[in-house]
Amino acid sequence: MKKHRNDLFHEVEVKFYLSDRSSFEDRLRRIGAELIHERVLEKNYRFDTPDLALSREHRVLRLRQDDASIITYKGPSTIVDGVVDRQEIEFTVSDFTAARQLLESLGYQQSISYEKWRTTYLLDELEITIDEMPFGNFTEIEGGDAKSIQSVARKLALEWSAGITESYLMLFDRVKNQKKMDLRDLTFAAFHDIQVSPRDLGVKPADTPLFL
Repeated sequence: MKKHRNDLFHEVEVKFYLSDRSSFEDRLRRIGAELIHERVLEKNYRFDTPDLALSREHRVLRLRQDDASIITYKGPSTIVDGVVDRQEIEFTVSDFTAARQLLESLGYQQSISYEKWRTTYLLDELEITIDEMPFGNFTEIEGGDAKSIQSVARKLALEWSAGITESYLMLFDRVKNQKKMDLRDLTFAAFHDIQVSPRDLGVKPADTPLFL
């Protein structure tokens, strides 16, 4: 859910690494979270200028395909009280191929692609996603402000100090360096037969030992 501020939409969120996805989802349901989007495979394509100007400026231009096609722009992020706050503009397009051709015609090139399975819940007017990434499972809490996000994290028995403000692609870069992998894209096929630990990612589980 996006927070509207000064005529701009902002993304306010934090993510956590999960050691036990099934137990975490069970807890979500037990405390009354509403399933608002069934598990779906997301294919994400980042676009940039040939000299990667957007990345250098910490901006994102993305085309996503799941059960819809969505263009997203994200501005540079700031960390406020342990959560990520950044401008986000997002809208649905009717034709994925035409959207891609438009971006390429404007001079942008695909710089990286990444995949995830995402399930989305709603709790206390905040979106709670369960993200199954090629290198592990995560949850994101999005919407409202840092105080409301922290309140929901407590209800979910998540360790706040284990919160992650880095993007999935930043974690991807870290694990590539840690394991000395020469990969371009963050896909399930690329990580087939590759074991990744929280230590490789530089994170720690937020749902233990509370679910043991």
